[in-house]
Amino acid sequence: MKKKKVVITGGAGAFAKKFKAFNKKFLIKFPTKYELNILSLSQIKNYIKKFKPDYLIHNAALSRPMDIHEKNINLSIKKNIIGTCNIVTVCNEYNVKLIYFSTNYVYPGKRGNYKETDPILPCNNYGWSKLGGECAVQMYKNSLILRLAITKYPFKHKKAYTNVKSSFIYYSDAASIVMKLINQKGVINIGGKSQTIFNFVKDKKKKIFPIIYDSKIHSSLIPKNSSLNLLKMKKLIKKQK
Repeated sequence: MKKKKVVITGGAGAFAKKFKAFNKKFLIKFPTKYELNILSLSQIKNYIKKFKPDYLIHNAALSRPMDIHEKNINLSIKKNIIGTCNIVTVCNEYNVKLIYFSTNYVYPGKRGNYKETDPILPCNNYGWSKLGGECAVQMYKNSLILRLAITKYPFKHKKAYTNVKSSFIYYSDAASIVMKLINQKGVINIGGKSQTIFNFVKDKKKKIFPIIYDSKIHSSLIPKNSSLNLLKMKKLIKKQK
């Protein structure tokens, strides 16, 4: 059987590299930002015409450090909104299935357990930039929006919040889930157990120091409770077994 072709933007990034384990099922291309610049419509078109993918996973984005989105909104807009609009435009022109990596930070981040149908209201500019990308993707029906709660392994920080909840999973676990859902459409939350960031990290990083979240200091960096309701994700994965 002929392998389906997948292009992953941001191919040189740590998260994209986790998808290499799936090469047995898919033919995956990992273009760097020099090979596929999401700010260049012509370059995106040329790459898509040459490779003719069945799927495009849009992973390229400006994420960390989180405060860069507050300090340099022009860069945030270009990378996360305009770049995504360009990707949507080309996918629409060539009828390529688009999988867009959004974030759990599009939710208000106050009460947690957010479902895909819950109201969205980001608490920081990073969330707004990813929501801006979602707006374009929503207009293209051959698409899937994944609101991911993910982090790199090993956890890069020396401190972790004891009173901030999320549904974090590591990149490798997220990559496995994404490939199982690649044929779905709409919006799906992707993550793991709802718990404090400190509890999530301490299982695999023993030297981690606790820190208390102060809304006056940290609200522009991270929401207090962005944990996700994952029933939809679990049901869809279960159907495939």
